[in-house]
Amino acid sequence: MALQEDRARLMAHFAGDESKHHNKWSDLWDKGNFLPWDRGAPNPALEDALTERKDLLGSRFTEDALGRTRRKRAFVPGCGKGYDVLLFASFGYDAYGLEVSETAVKRCIEEQKTHGHKYPVRDEAVGAGKVTFMRGDFFSPDWMINVEGDGKLDLIYDYTVDVSSVEHFLSALPPSFRPEWALRMSQLLAFEGNLICIEFPSAKDPNIGGPPFALPPSVYVEHLGHPGKGLPYDDTGHVKERVSGPLSPAALKRVAYWQPARTHEIGKGTDWVSIWRH
Repeated sequence: MALQEDRARLMAHFAGDESKHHNKWSDLWDKGNFLPWDRGAPNPALEDALTERKDLLGSRFTEDALGRTRRKRAFVPGCGKGYDVLLFASFGYDAYGLEVSETAVKRCIEEQKTHGHKYPVRDEAVGAGKVTFMRGDFFSPDWMINVEGDGKLDLIYDYTVDVSSVEHFLSALPPSFRPEWALRMSQLLAFEGNLICIEFPSAKDPNIGGPPFALPPSVYVEHLGHPGKGLPYDDTGHVKERVSGPLSPAALKRVAYWQPARTHEIGKGTDWVSIWRH
């Protein structure tokens, strides 16, 4: 019952003008009395992917344009309190977390100071990466001045957790934002980089609305295959499949897809992990 009440309250808060969604997320953080998205830890599905799928994700290091070795950069848009950012750093990535609210960024820094010890180095030979928390709009370039190098990200993480959708990303956005979301992901991801998505809520009826907005697998396949393009949806709220023409030159293609053995309780049996590349 509490979960249903939280969903209803969250949807009521976001009713109305979709262009004001970023401000409404900030309002929730600033008031601080209704933050239903906090799970208190990273998703075990992400931890398992980083541990078990090195065949897909490769080394924590790469070379820059001058042939110098550097750590790969991991990016978490809508990072909430920063749990996933701290996890990435413990695995050796230079990890960047982005939030639209200054209050949220302060909470991230507090989390790092208070509970950073919960994220020990996973491989002493690799060491820990650095952590950077940033305030900004995902769709604006302003925050990118905080990212070293050419601004491209070697790993981007997008995850949705039911009423906790703001802690991660896509399901926090109304469907009208999906073309721009896909284009931005394509622009930010390095040529040999990986986008990791933990897909949820995959079984929700799209007509119920959100946030969190329903995210069946077809949403990822169609939008990441046609970044920036408005796509047709049917009367049930599902994106129409295989009717939008050939893949865009900027398309991200799914290279791996599995149901995780571990995930947050709310997503057991319905979460899916997908990995995408140029």
